[in-house]
Amino acid sequence: MSERAPRLYTLIDATGRPYRSPTPGRFGGHHRGRIYGRLDCPSALRALAHGHYRSHRVFFADEVTALSAGYRPCAVCMQDRYVAWKAAQRSDGESKERTGEIGP
Repeated sequence: MSERAPRLYTLIDATGRPYRSPTPGRFGGHHRGRIYGRLDCPSALRALAHGHYRSHRVFFADEVTALSAGYRPCAVCMQDRYVAWKAAQRSDGESKERTGEIGP
């Protein structure tokens, strides 16, 4: 009688590098678009059903990791988090503009 090896899942860490985990990811994402969202996101499920971006699909253990890896929240399934993220991006850009870190 042989024991089966535990299934391993490929997740993305906070630096954007893949690693193997015995625990599946709680959030999915699109590598090229740098977007993450819920696994039941209607937009992602629709795209996957049409055969789109399966090869660009990535998974994260949690939201903190997705954000640290440079991904943004999905505007469809995580609308509140997306709005907050967008506002933070806007205010960060304004701060840099005021201090001269970026041009007008």
